[in-house]
Order: sequence, then structure tokens, then C-alpha cells
Amino acid sequence: MAEAGRTIVIDPVTRIEGHAKITLHLNEEGRVEDARLHITQFRGFEKFCEGRPFSEMPSLMARICGICPVSHLMASAKACDALLAVRIPPTAEKLRRIFGLAQVLQSHALSFFHLSSPDLLLGMDSDPAKRNIFGVLEKNPNLAKNGIRLRQFGQQIIERLGGKRIHPAWVVPGGVSEPLSVENRDAMLRNIPEVLGIAELTLEWFKSTTEKLREEIGSFGNFPTLFMAIVKENGGLTFYDGKIRIVDASGNVVASALEPARYPEYIGEKVEPWSYLKSTYYRPKGFPEGIYRVGPLARLNVADHCGTRRADQELAEFHELQRTAVLSSFYYHHARLIEMLYCIERLQQLLDDPQILCKHVRAFARPNSFEGVGAAEAPRGTLFHHYKIDEQGLIRWVNLVIATGHNSLAMNRSILQVARHFVRADRLEDGMLNRVEAVIRTYDPCLSCSTHAAGQMALRIQLLDYDGQLLDEVSRP
Repeated sequence: MAEAGRTIVIDPVTRIEGHAKITLHLNEEGRVEDARLHITQFRGFEKFCEGRPFSEMPSLMARICGICPVSHLMASAKACDALLAVRIPPTAEKLRRIFGLAQVLQSHALSFFHLSSPDLLLGMDSDPAKRNIFGVLEKNPNLAKNGIRLRQFGQQIIERLGGKRIHPAWVVPGGVSEPLSVENRDAMLRNIPEVLGIAELTLEWFKSTTEKLREEIGSFGNFPTLFMAIVKENGGLTFYDGKIRIVDASGNVVASALEPARYPEYIGEKVEPWSYLKSTYYRPKGFPEGIYRVGPLARLNVADHCGTRRADQELAEFHELQRTAVLSSFYYHHARLIEMLYCIERLQQLLDDPQILCKHVRAFARPNSFEGVGAAEAPRGTLFHHYKIDEQGLIRWVNLVIATGHNSLAMNRSILQVARHFVRADRLEDGMLNRVEAVIRTYDPCLSCSTHAAGQMALRIQLLDYDGQLLDEVSRP
């Protein structure tokens, strides 16, 4: 943290995935007047892919991020399915669903236990030297161990199916590359009672902590927005396939059964000069009035039901938190835990399906379309991969719409709300600024995935010698 003139800078934002800073702009009375989340890294995967054979895209896209590679693998493969114009085998679809559920489970466990539980267990004002997973382990060893176990379970499924936990390439255009073995299915099923119990215990623990955090609940991104997610045809929760539904802050459906492939008709993208992160908005309402949120909170606000026994019970209780849609971003944590419970229950349903061991898991074809869109629900929200190819099957254009970009406007509004409520420049304290960071952590942004702004962007390249002395510098405004 540094204070410079009338600006407070939080750099870096801690316990998030990627690199960012926050600037709080003060007025003459020392009150927060404006706040901005600056995403400072640039990766440019869309340009890297041009000229590559489309069949390479799933494997390439899995390398966008080490935290959620499966989500990009899935959306990319679905875009390639559209290029091939094939219907993948039913068992391949079920296996893809299992793969995606394991990804959501391990990613949610990382977010809740490792990144956010220190604030919930130790307190927003606790010693920053202990406000981490090691502090959690010291105060509540079972909570820390349970988080590690849930993440391990999800990663083990990814490894059993994909061959490795990070950047697997098992999901391919037309399906998956190998069927599921009896041995791997039985190994996954054996662990489900254990991890289901952990998920239930964690949910009860979280609900017991919320009473002491009423002030944070009231100010952590607690404002009306739209909410967007993919839902099944019957309105159920899904992570793999379905249509887009958008609801307003009262829970009323604004748009339903929107085709993911036609997302440019209802989703706009804008680049701000102070961030490499694209900001999206709902086109009919314009920018920035078309602000919406995605991810666990949005999915539970949008879905009518989950489709599994325990998760549906928790969803009914979740909907009782407010008569309208649940608005406070603090409840991303609650929604994340319900989704973890759903993932485990749904995994058991899919693994118990007799068809899951079928050997027919891939359809083969040549490209039959020059354009394809793949969409899925990543842990952090709706993810779009949009590709255009030439007659040789080479990628000519790519657009990636990442969940963190969907939440960009909401994250900026959230830090402003929190800063105005908690930050006082005349008596600046660590806990105040930790709350500004903590509201970002509710969204669990994945900045490695999302940084690929379009247009002119400031760029500075420095050449340093072994002593760190500046030898040369090139900049572009």
C-alpha cells in the first residue's frame, strides 16, 4: 500500500489469481470519490492463435490458465464441434460434464478455503502476517485440511480422465480422446461420501459465521444489477450446455433462451484506458447501465433448481436470504459452497450411469463451417470462445469473452461502495484496505484468463542488466 497525494494505491491486490492494483481517489475532505480496479497484465491469447490449425485450439486454450484450464478446454472444444458441425457421442458429453464438474469443485475449493477463508475465520482486521492459509491451519486445522481435500478430489478426477491435473488435452473436437475405465470410475465413486460430508460441514460452518459480518454483507457489492448464466431447458443449474437467461435485481426474467452462439447481439464489449480487462454489458441497456454479474451468485439467482437433493435444499434456503434476487456479492461465498455440494452430487449421478463406460466417445469430421462458438459455465461465470477459420482450417480470428470481464463493471462498483463505507483517510488502517481487496476476492477473478484488451494500449518495455540497472526503454502511449 502507498499513499500519494489525494490517491490511495493498493498494489498488488493480494490473494487473487493474477496481478492487479486498486486506486482510491479522495476528495478535498478525504472521502473516497472514485475507485478503480486496474488489471495490469497483458497476455493477448487471441492474437497468438491466428494461423494455427483449429484442431490445436483446445490444447492451446487449456494453457491460458493453470487454475481453470478445463473450462477453456471445454469451451474451445465446443467451438470446434461447431466448426465440424457434429453431434458428439452421448457418453462423450457425459464425460465432458464430469470433467467440468471436477474443475468447478477444485477451483471453488481454492477460492473459498485458500483465498477467502482467512478473512472469514480470522477476521477482516486480523494480523496480515497470519491472514493466510497458514493462519487458518493454525486456528482451525480441520477447515484448512478439508479445503485441501476437496481440491485434491477434484484434481484427481481431472488427472484420472485427462492424464494430468494442469493443462490436460483429453477433451478434443468431436468428443474426448479416451473412454473411462472401470478402475477409474470406481476410484472416483469411493471418495464421494467423504467429500460430500466435507462440503456439508463447510456450508454449515459458513452460515454460522455470517452474523458477525452483517456490515460487510450490507456493503460488499450490494446493489441492483442484472444476472446472467446458462441454464438447462427446464431452468436447472448447468455448467456444460444450455441457453442464456438474464434476470434483473428483482429476480424477474429479462431475457431467456438466448442462443450462446449469438452472444454479440446481446453482449457488448468495451475497453477502458486504465485496464487491460475488457468490460462487457447487456446491449439493450447500453454502457454502463447494462451492468450484470456472472458466476456462482448469478447462477443461483438465475436457476430455478439445481437437480440434486441436498443442493436443492440449500438453494431453497439461499433464495430466502432476500425476497428479490440475492444482491450482495458477499454471498458469492455462499453460492460457491452450494455449487460444490451440487458438483459432488451430480458427479455421483453421472458416474453411476451405465452408459458412462461406453467406448464410443468421439465423432470425426472435416470442417463444415467457417465459424464456431463454444460456451460453458466456468467456475467464475459464463465463458465464450468464438473462432473463424479459412478453407485450410487455419484460425483467422478469435474472440474470448471471459467471466472476469463480465464482472468488470460490478467489481469496480463494488470497490467504490466498500471504500466509501470503510475507508477514512485521516485514520487509515489495514483492515479498511483489506475489505477493499476482500470484495474483489468474492468474485474470485482470474486475471490470467481475462487480460486481452483490444485496440491501442500503453506499453513499456525496459531492458535491465544483471544489477537491475536500466539499459534501454521503449514505450508506446
